[in-house]
Parts: sequence; structure tokens; C-alpha cells
Amino acid sequence: MGLKIVVLAKQVPDTRNVGKDAMKADGTVNRAALPAIFNPEDLNALEQALRLKDKYPGTEVTILTMGPGRAADIIREGLYRGADNGYLLTDRAFAGSDTLATSYAISCAIKKMEKCDLIIAGRQAIDGDTAQVGPQVAEKLGLPQVTYAEEVLSADKKKIVIKRRLERGVETVEMPLPGVITVNASAPDCRPRNAKLLMKYKHAQTITERQAETEDYIDLTADRPYLNIEEWSVNDIETDTNWLGLSGSPTKVKKIENVVFQAKEAKRLTPADEEIDELMKELIANHTIG
Repeated sequence: MGLKIVVLAKQVPDTRNVGKDAMKADGTVNRAALPAIFNPEDLNALEQALRLKDKYPGTEVTILTMGPGRAADIIREGLYRGADNGYLLTDRAFAGSDTLATSYAISCAIKKMEKCDLIIAGRQAIDGDTAQVGPQVAEKLGLPQVTYAEEVLSADKKKIVIKRRLERGVETVEMPLPGVITVNASAPDCRPRNAKLLMKYKHAQTITERQAETEDYIDLTADRPYLNIEEWSVNDIETDTNWLGLSGSPTKVKKIENVVFQAKEAKRLTPADEEIDELMKELIANHTIG
């Protein structure tokens, strides 16, 4: 029993390195100023898909992402870990999309693909923390959904059994297929790169990447089609451009504030017993401790 699984993944700015240039004047993220990484919870989602692939022979895992050309990096990361192929949605018309416009573009892309049995996504991305794209994709495709998934317990062509981690406990739920699940960070971490797969897919590229290397590029996909990362623009999927990008995004940023935490006062101590004793008495007196 093989399943067709689509993993929704996002390349996000590394929020551990946010500086003063992290945001543009229009309120959108300045992605060029920040290092890019694979969204952490999307890696948890990928691991669940790969476990289903291990368990059910014939299962195919496809990575789908939307972003600039460099977002192809996370498709390659997915291939190195066990995914079978990937699709990159990239076009200037997608720029500035909020969750509504993003989920619209992704749902249109999924409709263009061959029929899939399961769509898996991370619960939320660290750059927006909205947890909206997965559920919105499910709504736009008219599919059932299960959120806060921690583990896929079993699956067949008609249904899937999922363990959910909620604030006050754990649920085991059954969902008919096709459907959508979003995965928590509490789910198992994604497996590391596989050395054989790294050697196999290290030259996997989009057509734009291959053409950018040299004007007289060599198309390696002629005899190795698995090295082709499919690249789709607005013209490749059936969309209404009024629902894309900034024009299709009702979310508007009104104001951005940079908050810098500064210590009001500092006290230096020597390791002398008297000074440490005095500090302890002060902390107890102002109820910081004790």
C-alpha cells in the first residue's frame, strides 16, 4: 500500500539572528538580511512522512514550498533526508503574501499535482507564528484536517490514525483520507541527511539555477530526471492574481517597533564571603529569592 504524501515546507529567516534590518518599511520581512533555514516544525512533519514511507512500501514523499529561488535549498534538504521529489512555487507575484494568499497559491499547486492521499505540514512557521496555512489549505481543498499531531500511528488508503498532543492531554483520532495534518514540535526530530542520498541529489536544481551557472549549461536531467526540481510560476498554476501577493493579503502591518532590552543598573562583586553574604541578604530583603 503506497501513499502519495505532500509535505508543505517553508524556508524561514533564522530568528536567532534578528537585527535592525530584519524588517522592510512596508512591514514585510527583509529575507535578504537574515540567514535562511528549514522551518523547524516542517522538519517534524517531514519525519512523519518519511516514517510512513518506511512503513508502507511504494509511498512517495513530495516537498512543496513557496518562496524565492534560494528556497530550493530546503527541497534539496528534503531529498537528502529521504523525500522523492519537490516543487518550488516562485514568482514575483507571490511576494508579500500573508497566510491567506499563501494558502491559496499552495492549494492551487496541489490541485495541479497528481492526486495525493495526505498533506503534512508543520504546525506553524517561526517567522509568523500564525499556525494558519495548514488549516487554510485544508479548507480551500475541502479536506478534513487534524492539528497538533505528534505521531501517525497507522494508515491505509481510506483512513489514518493520529496521536495529538494537546494542552491538557493526548488524543487518538481517526481521519478519512485524503486529508491534512499539522505537526507539533513535540513530534520526533527529523532524521539527519543520508550520505548516499546526498551524493545522489547534490546536483539537483531548478531550471533557473542551472541556467544561472553558465550560459552554456549542461542539462544533467536528460539521463537523470530525478535531479530536476520542478519550478512553477503563477502561469503554471491556475490562479486569480488578485488573490496573490500583497494585493491578495488582507493582513497589513500598521507599525513596527524595535524593542531593545537594557539593564538599568549593574553590580560587580568579588568572590569575598562578605560581599556574597551582603548580596544574599539584599535579594532576600527585596523578595527576589526566599
